[in-house]
Amino acid sequence: MIEVIKDKKQWDEQLALVEYLDFYHTYDYHYLSKKDDELPILIKYKDGNNCLILPLLMRSIENTAYNDATSVYGYAGILTLHMDEYFNKENFHNELNTFFNENNIVSVFSRLHPYLENEEMIFEGLGIIRSLGNVVYVDLTETVEEQRAKFNKRLKSYLNKSRNLSTVIDANTEDHIETFIKLYELNMRRVDAEESYFFPDSYFYQILSSNDFESELKLCVHNETQAIIGGAIFIKKGNIVQYHLSALSEDSFHIDVDPIKLVIDEMRIKATKEGFKYFNLGGGRGSSDDSLFRFKSGFSKEFKPFKLWKYIVNEEVYRMLVKNHFKGYTKDHLSIDYFPAYRIKLN
Repeated sequence: MIEVIKDKKQWDEQLALVEYLDFYHTYDYHYLSKKDDELPILIKYKDGNNCLILPLLMRSIENTAYNDATSVYGYAGILTLHMDEYFNKENFHNELNTFFNENNIVSVFSRLHPYLENEEMIFEGLGIIRSLGNVVYVDLTETVEEQRAKFNKRLKSYLNKSRNLSTVIDANTEDHIETFIKLYELNMRRVDAEESYFFPDSYFYQILSSNDFESELKLCVHNETQAIIGGAIFIKKGNIVQYHLSALSEDSFHIDVDPIKLVIDEMRIKATKEGFKYFNLGGGRGSSDDSLFRFKSGFSKEFKPFKLWKYIVNEEVYRMLVKNHFKGYTKDHLSIDYFPAYRIKLN
């Protein structure tokens, strides 16, 4: 049986029954992440003692009677409340397909969670699962010293110099938050980031004040000038700490301080003492020369595979939407990697 949950109270009640989860699964993060035409839904499947929940953002497809669904940015996937040897995958797939078809959902996309088990098994036979590389994590069950022993030599040198010249503080004033927002926006413009990486000011305030998860904004202050030269937001839920957003000032380019490396290291130390299991730094950009992945893997050589689930529910309608979207274009639109192809932005 499928039940669709849209209410925060009911959503929270379901998550309270899950042993392993992350802040990406919460109602608050879905609400913060949604666009104007998107609706956060929690699909609950129950069959006997077996119970699964699938968080998605349902959205309308412009100028059509159809919808599709996607996951929030980050790692969502599917959560297991209970699964035993009597779990019938075929029944689950049939129920899910019935729901999708009844709601005119053409395609579904979800970023699977690298730290949760059984996701591939649950979705096997329903669409495709594609690997997108690895994410880097620090094993917080090891001692702080054991973790640091795995740092590359260059990182250790950067951290030593940065600690001598700067100090990491916890943001505790509105001015601190405003400074970080300004640095973040300047940072995104400097690297020519896509529009999806820009957020309204309210996003930062709400993510730092949510009761669904614990957020911390750490800032790096240059000792000599007392200027804030960088910072990062970290989010804790369950046994995982996530490195969420970061920013640094151009001023840091001219002094021998690496503020982002330093705030990450301070959070690593703190999260270890607090008893968390994983400190997820995320992945890279997926290119052959991936400086972002090299930066993160300087902290650890512990990796988890990051995978995507792509499912075309209605092949005929999907092809029609793609054909209409690419009308007038000569490229082979059905073979492009973007999913769903009818949502790719065209020049």
